[in-house]
Parts: sequence; structure tokens; C-alpha cells
Amino acid sequence: MSFPVLSTILLAPVAGLLTILCLPEREERLIKITAAVATFVSLAFSVYVFLAYDKAKAGLQFLETIPWVQPFGINYALGVDGMSVPLVLLTAIVIFTGVFASWDMEHRVKEFFVFLLMLVTGVFGVFMSRDLFFFYFFFEVAVIPMYILIGVWGSTRKEYSAMKLTLYLLVGSAFALIGLISLYLAGSAALGYPTFDIATLGSVGYDLSFQRWVSFLILFGFGVLVPIWPLHLWSPDGHVAAPTAVSMLHAGVLMKLGAYALLRVGAFFMPEGIKFWAPLIAVLCLVNVVYGALVAMQQRDLKFVIGYSSVSHMGYVLLGVAALNLFSITGAVTQMFAHGIMTALFFALVGQVYHKSHTREIALFGGLAHQMPRVAAGWLIGGLASLGLPGLNNFVAEFLIFIGAFTREQALFGGLLSFRVIAVLATLGVVVTAIYVLRVFKHVFLGPRQAQWDHLRDAHGAEVVPIAVLCGVLILFGILPSPLVDVIQVSVGSLVAKLESAVQIGGIF
Repeated sequence: MSFPVLSTILLAPVAGLLTILCLPEREERLIKITAAVATFVSLAFSVYVFLAYDKAKAGLQFLETIPWVQPFGINYALGVDGMSVPLVLLTAIVIFTGVFASWDMEHRVKEFFVFLLMLVTGVFGVFMSRDLFFFYFFFEVAVIPMYILIGVWGSTRKEYSAMKLTLYLLVGSAFALIGLISLYLAGSAALGYPTFDIATLGSVGYDLSFQRWVSFLILFGFGVLVPIWPLHLWSPDGHVAAPTAVSMLHAGVLMKLGAYALLRVGAFFMPEGIKFWAPLIAVLCLVNVVYGALVAMQQRDLKFVIGYSSVSHMGYVLLGVAALNLFSITGAVTQMFAHGIMTALFFALVGQVYHKSHTREIALFGGLAHQMPRVAAGWLIGGLASLGLPGLNNFVAEFLIFIGAFTREQALFGGLLSFRVIAVLATLGVVVTAIYVLRVFKHVFLGPRQAQWDHLRDAHGAEVVPIAVLCGVLILFGILPSPLVDVIQVSVGSLVAKLESAVQIGGIF
């Protein structure tokens, strides 16, 4: 029997939180070291999986299966393909750096790291699950700790934001659950035996009308987490209220769960259904991109800027999903990875500024590069990635998405709109992003030195780890994108082949 690499990645945070539960509350440093070690184990094995994934073989690899509830066809089944390998690596990077971003945590440290490790266990589980039951189970495990983490350790209307986030996501997960149960019942009936196996259920040819309404449930349910406009209202409030590490996980990986589910469940199970709703996704993603960027430009709070920026950038992911071709979907998954790293970097930097200055008001700052040059350098790299500068990972992702969307030939609204037009209009988001990113950098970090901020210390010790790691990843995959893109493309190719062979059942527009 081969070594259970994926279970090690998944269960290392569980071992960490169980160890922390056994430690006395006063041992705060030991608790943090335990969390760092546990997440480093996940990171080390995630890097191994990324490097060892056989692109020539493609498909699901590192398979693990343990029978669980056989009468219902439920198994503990793990495996990763080219779409999930980068997202597992993303999750490991973000949680490892998130632990160091929380090194100054002083309030109820033990409970904080227990819930943080519980949350990331759920995220790992979603990206690795080959069983639809465990896919949804881990999805809920990832969502529920958010309420406690924001409600207890958050700031800025934390109770309101925590409840708003939880209600939105639970309503979405309820719709998704109905869709998943429908797929299980219909698939098991067609097969003649019960199973939750994702590959097996995905091989069933579902009725066209069934695909149409169930894919809408999946789109609505998981689209809340992306978030798709106008279901986005929970997200910026959640970003602002959450503590630093939770903001990093929220924007860095949780939002990717929704987009991943649209591909893994929506496109894979119901290619005809996702084709039907693709025009709607394309129109809504355009609103995401432009509206999110314009609102971000008007914000006065640093976290709100990043929160609405995330809404805008996830619109590019949706555009890639909607275009449904090799370039666009490869770009969408690459954008999930790139945006996750970039936004985790932003929130780590804002957390450092806020913890030391006790404010996030942009107008109150100026010249911080004098006192905090490392933070300023990190923000500049993150900002340049955000506006799509060549040489950084985000440029590669957005380039692939725009190429894929522009080559999709489909008229909408009787020829008044098309994917090409949407792709061109979506580039406005890049322009607006450049405006607000450079404006924020100018107001906060440039200009003459202000004596009132001379007491601020630059990033040092553990605080340097998130900046160095996250900036390094953005630059590495910006200069050498092929290791990442090639892994993604081998699995996207099989999905696109399935989509191209699917019957076109019209479109909502």
C-alpha cells in the first residue's frame, strides 16, 4: 500500500488542533509553534504532490479509498487531478503564512488556532474528495468555523458580519444540497446501485431538462460563495470584520470553493446544463468585474478596497468558466491560484498596518514607506499583480481568460451582445483596478514622512514570512508559469472535450 499523501495533508491540521486542545492555554508560544508545524507538514506534502503529479498520465492520482457506509455507496475517497492540485497547494501556502500572520494573536489563542485549523481541514477536503457526500461534508466544515472566528476575534461590526456571512452561505449550501441529492438519486437510479462516487455519477447521461434546473441549483448554491453578483453582499463585510488569517483564508481559498464546485460538479456532471446558463454567468461576471472595481475605487477603508477588489477579480474566474473552452477554463483555475496568493498577501499586509496603527483609514496615512519599507514593497508587488503586470502570476491567468472569452463565438440578446464584447468590456476592470491600486499605494505609502507614524515598526521576525513567501510565489509563477499551467491544462482538456461533445440546448439569452 502506498503512503497516504493526501490523508497526511488533510489530517495534519486535525493532528495539530488535537494537540493544541491538550496544551494549557498559557502556552501560547507552543500553541503557535504547533499550528506552524502542522501547517508546514501540509505544505511540504502539497509541494510534493504538485511536483510529483504525472502530467503525461493525467487524470486522478494519489488515490485513497476506504469503504464507509456501503448501503448508500459512501466512501472516504481522496484523489487529485490537474484542477485540484494547484488549489491544494494554494490552500497549504495560505494557511501556513496565515499562522505567521497571526503570530501576534493574544486573545484566546488556543481556541483561535483550533478553529483556524478546523476551517482549513474542510477546505483541503473539498479539493481532494472523490465522493460527493464527503465533498459536501467538507464544504460545511469549511464554512461553519467562519462564524465563530469572525464573531469572536473579528472587528468592525463583527457580530453583524459573521451572521450575515453565515446566513448567505447556509442559504446557498441549502440550494446546493438539493442539487447534489438530486444528482445522487437520479444517478443511482440510472446506474442501478447507490453511489456517491463523483467519477461514476459524472459518467451518467442526465436528462436535458433535469440538467437545466439542477445546474441552476448548483450555480445559485455555490455561486453565493464565489460570489456572483448580486449574491456578493456578504463578502466585503466578512473580509473587513475577519481577523487577518481568516481574511487571508476567506479571500484566498474559501471563495475558490464556489468556483471549483461549478467546474467539478456543474460542468462535469451537467455539461448541457452549464452551457444553457453560461450566457447568464457571462453577463453577471461582467457586472462583477466592472461594478466591483468601481466600488473598490470609492472605498476609504483598506480592507474594503481589497474586499470589493476580490469581487471584481473573481468575475474574471466566472468569465473563464462561462466561456467553456481550453484557454478560458485553464485561465480560470490559474486565476483562482493567482488571486488567492495575491489577496492573502494584501490582507497580511493590511493586518500588520492595522495591528500597529489601529486604523485602516486611507486618508490618515501617508509616507508609510519611510517607516515600513518591507510592507510597502509587499504592497507594491501585490498591487502590480492585481492590475495584471506581466511577470507576475495574475497576468498569465487574465491573459488566458481574455483569449478564451474572445475566441468564444456566441451571440447573446439577439446579437446585441457576445462573448467577444463581454471580454472587451471586462478589460475596463483592469483599467479601474490600476487606478485604485496605484492611488491607494500613493496615499498610504508615498509622500513625505509623517512623524505621527514614527512609532510603527516595519515587518520583522514572523511577520516577514507571509510577505516573503507570497511575493515569491507570485513572482515565481509569473516568470515560470508553465509548471502551473501545464498541470491545470491536462485535466481541463478532458473536461472541455466532454463539454464540446455535449448537446447544445440553447441558452437563457
